[in-house]
Amino acid sequence: MGTYENFARVYDELMDNVPYREWGNFILARLKEEGIEGGLALELGCGTGKMMEILGEAGFDMIGVDNSIDMLEIAREKTSPSFLYLLQDMREFELYGTVKAIVSVCDSINYITDREELLKVFSLVNNYLDPGGIFIFDFNTDYKYREMIGEEVIAEDREDVSFIWFNEYDEESHLNDIDLTVFVKEENDLYRKFSEEHIQRGYELPEIIKLLRKSGLKFLKAYEEYEDRPAGEESERIVVVAKEQGKAPDR
Repeated sequence: MGTYENFARVYDELMDNVPYREWGNFILARLKEEGIEGGLALELGCGTGKMMEILGEAGFDMIGVDNSIDMLEIAREKTSPSFLYLLQDMREFELYGTVKAIVSVCDSINYITDREELLKVFSLVNNYLDPGGIFIFDFNTDYKYREMIGEEVIAEDREDVSFIWFNEYDEESHLNDIDLTVFVKEENDLYRKFSEEHIQRGYELPEIIKLLRKSGLKFLKAYEEYEDRPAGEESERIVVVAKEQGKAPDR
């Protein structure tokens, strides 16, 4: 079963604690600092389109890429009909031209568990950005998986949906294996159960910067979460801003 195949149906409800509006305002502020306040923009791992809505409201023409058809179907139902959605894997996404900005939120980058494949993603980003275009993305750090959630069980019981989230972290491979079980309330107070497995890799900022530079992108800044302060050794989520500076990779 593909990642998010069933989870897509309850994703927004279970992720209602994510401050998308605050994150979006942060992203818009960083783009404005670089002179980008509209035009064509792409979101990698767009999910149900929450961030696309926010950027679209701010004047961006949005393209969304995701490898889950279930997520994209929900996004199409809930967002502007002018948005373009592409069913693609971010490791090999293709566009018809370049865009002013590319964003990726909610640790979508962590689903790329091989460094060479992440380099491929960054190289594609560099290829599809306008000259001087901006790439903003977040990622969960190795520190977060190792020290905070790596062996934790997260459970939540709500009126219509509940979930149990088992985490198992391997320090050698830097992989966090998530076993997710969700119970969805249906008719006659019966619950339907489904399970999925998610695997994410923890990264640290120095290796991310190295891969960005190898892809040809220029690293600009790294922030703690979506706050205007620099990332540190104990940051759990880091937001990175990078810039297109030419299509020939700096190797």
